[in-house]
Amino acid sequence: MARRLVPIGLVIAAAAADGAGAHGLAFYALLLAVPAAAVAALEAFGRVLDGADEHLHAALWTVVLGLVVVGAAVRGPAVTEGSVPALARSALLACLAVFCVQAAVAASQELRGRV
Repeated sequence: MARRLVPIGLVIAAAAADGAGAHGLAFYALLLAVPAAAVAALEAFGRVLDGADEHLHAALWTVVLGLVVVGAAVRGPAVTEGSVPALARSALLACLAVFCVQAAVAASQELRGRV
């Protein structure tokens, strides 16, 4: 569980830093989120290989990893300029949207398990 919270926290921190105008800090938060998202994606795929029915979560973590990599890569050259490219901002927002989808899926699975 903690392995999933680290990339989520780093992406949220990057979004908050962008909102505060600290675009360099947002870049470094996204840069740290790349290996954290990779670990979370590999863990999700490991659970699928072990027989868990979490294919959607594994696929969503893969999407998150791709979005974080794209967001960090696009931001890299613009760090010294103090600006955020549109693609980087879109990747960050899409990543936050995927986290919302993951939360909704997890909540629906939890509610189905209680009925």
